[in-house]
Amino acid sequence: MEFLQEIERRRTFGIISHPDAGKTTLTEKLLLYGGAIQEAGAVKSNKIKKGATSDFMEIERQRGISVATSVLAFYYQNKKINILDTPGHKDFAEDTYRTLTAVDSVIVVIDVAKGVEEQTEKLVEVCRLRKIPIIVFINKLDREGKDAFDLLDEVETKLGLRVTPLSFPIGMGYNFKGIYSVWEKNIQIFESKNKQKVAKTITYQTLKDNELQKTIGDEALVELKESLELLEGVYPPFNQEEYLAGNLQPVFFGSALNNFGVQELLDCFIQIAPAPLPKSTDKRIIKPNETAFSGFVFKIHANMDPNHRDRLAFIKVVSGTFKRNTPYLHVRHKKKIKFSSPNAFFAEKKEVVDKSFPGDIVGLHDTGNFKIGDTLTSGEEIHYKGIPRFSPEHFRFINNCDPMKAKQLNKGINQLMDEGVAQLFTLNLNGRKVIGTVGALQFEVIQYRLEHEYSAKCSFENLNIYKACWISTEDNENENYRDFLKVKQKFLAQDKQGQLVYLADSAFSLEFTQEKYPEITFHYTSEF
Repeated sequence: MEFLQEIERRRTFGIISHPDAGKTTLTEKLLLYGGAIQEAGAVKSNKIKKGATSDFMEIERQRGISVATSVLAFYYQNKKINILDTPGHKDFAEDTYRTLTAVDSVIVVIDVAKGVEEQTEKLVEVCRLRKIPIIVFINKLDREGKDAFDLLDEVETKLGLRVTPLSFPIGMGYNFKGIYSVWEKNIQIFESKNKQKVAKTITYQTLKDNELQKTIGDEALVELKESLELLEGVYPPFNQEEYLAGNLQPVFFGSALNNFGVQELLDCFIQIAPAPLPKSTDKRIIKPNETAFSGFVFKIHANMDPNHRDRLAFIKVVSGTFKRNTPYLHVRHKKKIKFSSPNAFFAEKKEVVDKSFPGDIVGLHDTGNFKIGDTLTSGEEIHYKGIPRFSPEHFRFINNCDPMKAKQLNKGINQLMDEGVAQLFTLNLNGRKVIGTVGALQFEVIQYRLEHEYSAKCSFENLNIYKACWISTEDNENENYRDFLKVKQKFLAQDKQGQLVYLADSAFSLEFTQEKYPEITFHYTSEF
C-alpha cells in the first residue's frame, strides 16, 4: 500500500521554453515556494553573486544560459515534485529532447513581449507528438507586452494547442495590478517591493468586494469583468481528462521574477498533473505499479564536482522500487551491477537515498558502464524506446594542442560524448576524429570543459559536411553495398558505438547516393 501511495504523490515534469523566457527563474521560484531554498538568485544579475540554483556548471554562470538539464526535487503539500530544468538555447535542444522522454508532463514558459518563439514551437511539437500533458505559463507580466487575448490566440495558432485560461491578468506592464484565478475563483493583488523573496499578496474572494474596487480602481474592475465574460464565452471549461490526454492546455499568467502567479500555478499543478505514467519498451508497456524495478538512462553528466572527477548517470525510475546495494541487470551488458550510493538531487547538491519510487530521478556513480538510452531492470530483458541520437548539423575536426596531454584529451572527449553533448565520428580512411553537434555553441562548451575539467586544450578545424546518416542494409555481401563502401570510403566513419555513418558533403550528394544505392537505408537518428 505504501508503494502505491508513493507513486501517487510523485509529479515529474520538465520546464521548456525559448532562451530568456524566464524558465530558470520560474524553477527558482517554484523551489522558493516549496521551501527548498530561502532566497532566489537572479540568473543574470551582477548585483546578486549567487547563480541560479539550477545552473551549476561554471560556463552556465558566465553565460547566463542553461546548457545542461538540471534535476531538482522538493516536497510541497505532501507531494514529491521532480523538476527537470532544460536548456532553452537551440544549440542544446538534443539534451531537451532526451529529457522529454523522462517527464510525465511539461510547463511551457512564454515571454509576454516576444510571444511564441521558434524554439518553443519545436519543443511543443515533440510534446504534442508524445501526447505529454502541457501547462502554459505566460511570464513577465510586469513588463510591457502583447494583449492577453492576442497571446492566447498566438498560443493556439502557432503551437496548435487548445487552451483554457486558469488565471487572467489585471492590467499589464506598468498597469499590472494582479491576477484573477479562474481555478480558485479569487483575486491576488501583489506588492512587488522585494523581488527576491516571496511577495505579499492581498486576496479578495469576490469581484464585489468594496476594498478591491478601491485598490484597483473602477476602470480596471470593469475591464476585468468584461474579460472574464469573454473568457467564459470563447474558451472551453477545464477538463482534467482532456488535459491528461494532451487535448487541452491550461494557461496561467504571472511574473516569475516578482513571484506573481507562481503559487497559483504550483497549487493547481499538484492537483491536476499526472502521477508517473506507463512507458513503452521493445517488448511491452511497463506500468509504474509493477513490483519489478525498471528504469532507463536519459542523461549522463561528467564532473558535477570537478574536484572528484565523478560521472553520474541519471536514471528515471519507471516501475517498482529502486533499492540501494541491490543488484540490477544492465540489459545491454547482460550483467548485474549494484550501487552503494545512489543519489537524489537538488541541483549540484546530492544526497544518498536508500529507496526510490516510480517518477523519481536517481543519480548513479558510473565508471563508464552506461550510455544514454541504457535500461536497468530487476532481471527482465527489455529496452526502453524513444531516446535517439539526432543527426548533427555542424562538423569539425578536433586537434590536440598539447601532445603531452593526449591521454587527458581522449578521456575528456569520451566522457563528454557519453553525456550526449555532441557526437564523435572516426574517419575510416585516416582515423581522424570528427565532432558533430546540433549547434555551433556546443564547440565552445566542449573546448571550455576540456580545458577546465580535464586540463586538455584542443582546437577545431572546419569540415564541410552537410549531414551524418547512419547506414543499414539487409545484405552486407551485396555487390552494390560493397561498391558503396569502396566509392564513398572517404566519407565513411564509425560513431562511438562502432556503427557505420555516411558523412554526406552536400544535399545533392546525399540525394544522388540514396538514388544510386536503393538497397541501403540512410537514417537521420541512431535508433533504428
